Amino acid sequence: MADCTPMIPADMSASELELNEFVKHSELGARHLKSGPASQLPTLRRILHRSLHDKAHIYLVDLEVEMSPPNLYLPLIDLSSTDRASTAQSIRKACMDHGFFYVINHGIDDFIVKSLFRESMKFFDLPLSEKMKLERSKDHRGYTAPYSETLDTSSKFKGDLKESFYVGPINDSLNQWPSKESLPAWKVTMESYYEKILNVGFRLISLISIALNLDENFFTKIGALDSPMGFLRLLHYPGEIPESDKGKYGASAHSDYGMITLLVTDGMPGLQICREKDRSPQLWEGVDHVERALIVNIGDIMERWTNCTFRSTLHRVVAVGQERYSAAFFLDPNYDCVVECLETCCSETSPPRFPPIKSGDYLEERLRLTYSQ
Repeated sequence: MADCTPMIPADMSASELELNEFVKHSELGARHLKSGPASQLPTLRRILHRSLHDKAHIYLVDLEVEMSPPNLYLPLIDLSSTDRASTAQSIRKACMDHGFFYVINHGIDDFIVKSLFRESMKFFDLPLSEKMKLERSKDHRGYTAPYSETLDTSSKFKGDLKESFYVGPINDSLNQWPSKESLPAWKVTMESYYEKILNVGFRLISLISIALNLDENFFTKIGALDSPMGFLRLLHYPGEIPESDKGKYGASAHSDYGMITLLVTDGMPGLQICREKDRSPQLWEGVDHVERALIVNIGDIMERWTNCTFRSTLHRVVAVGQERYSAAFFLDPNYDCVVECLETCCSETSPPRFPPIKSGDYLEERLRLTYSQ
């Protein structure tokens, strides 16, 4: 650790000039400034100012603990490309290497995305008593309050900081909606975005089929996309965190349960991924916001189908001191669809790792564990 804990002289001035010089000439500080956003610098400055007030001691600062991890540059997939074979190959590499990628030129207008976030903010701004009138049902539709779920069941902290709202298939009578009196444009906005994001999901699944050396309509032919269980989940992460919640996550470490997830965010940082699940200690990397891009990741069911050829990557959301809004669309197979290893993903030397299972049984068990903590 000695090579990554720079020593600060006890008589060093706390002036901004000298502070900047320390940052620039610290080997680790320079490495972080090159690999991460400039927003990390104020955090470092606060640490140093606090240390420099007391000149009776020499301080060692562990910058790797105090500073955010470097950001990862994910592959960028252009959905408007007419070269489907090349696009599919790019998706295949992204799914094997990262399990995450950006999608641009997806066809969802900025106006629809802005409307989505505007209506989402309006709902989360309501008093808790009003939101709880639409509390999540046993069918997983409606509002979940902060601390209601624990995504990382091994965590010592119980209850993630976020609040959320689930919307199921838009023609589903099980959905819950805020009243038209309180939020007149809410339902139609959610329905509009749902239709658009579902269409993008279908286009991606077709390309993923090609990437797996299957017919582009494979998942449709086996019934996976007959009445697919697509869930739109609005998410709100708090800004100010009380002292009692320090150490908790907006969303603790987890992998998604279904086929693929399509995420849109308001641009606030906080999303981190861990590409190697079994690595110890885990290496977490930040995911940058790319304007007008969706963030797509592979879920556990797709990982099972592909015999781990495509990776379902651990991810989490850390508190950043500012409110954060996002909307995740989980495209899951029909509940009656049997998920078993694809022929193109196994061989004599690489036999199936998982037994066949009904999609609905798998998803229900994962949800039960999430909400039983």
